[in-house]
Amino acid sequence: MRVIGGTARGRRLKAPRGLRTRPMADKIREALFAMLDSLGIRPRRVLDLYAGSGAVGIEALSRGAEWVDFVERSAAACAVIRDNLASTGFAERAAVHCTTVQAFLRRPPRGEPYDFVIMDPPYADPTIHETMVAVAHSPHVGDGTILVIGHSPRVPMPERLNGLEQLRDRCHGDSCVAIYVIRRHEANEGEAEA
Repeated sequence: MRVIGGTARGRRLKAPRGLRTRPMADKIREALFAMLDSLGIRPRRVLDLYAGSGAVGIEALSRGAEWVDFVERSAAACAVIRDNLASTGFAERAAVHCTTVQAFLRRPPRGEPYDFVIMDPPYADPTIHETMVAVAHSPHVGDGTILVIGHSPRVPMPERLNGLEQLRDRCHGDSCVAIYVIRRHEANEGEAEA
């Protein structure tokens, strides 16, 4: 596993041992950032949820993101993310939060909202749509924030979901990536109609 593009291109990244985390493969990250480029999306302030090895957030840093917060509940994976940040030279532009996604989303936000959120939960996660909505309604994001979800082709992703509007959904083998934009006014209208 390595950094695909940007200032740290070619740097090797460690992956957590065992099967509890499943890092996004190099070719999937490459396809994701190609899709983002085609949409004119340049992540600046990034939240990497279910961060695993930190590969996606580190890719964003390598390509010019100013800051990334990594959220990962496994202490061993948190240590790997810190090692990867040190080896790529990005430790001063990131923070690692060793906690659950739900606990992090309940924290009061620090600074301005994230303009880019990546979510790569376990493929069998039955709460993926609930977590997407929780992110969309979180004070950590704003109108226009991009939400990227790594998912299994067996998990259908809705075109619209409570303030989320799908921009792309592409599969490469057994890995898929869906890109959404958060539309706060649509979420508020949906709540008013409910």
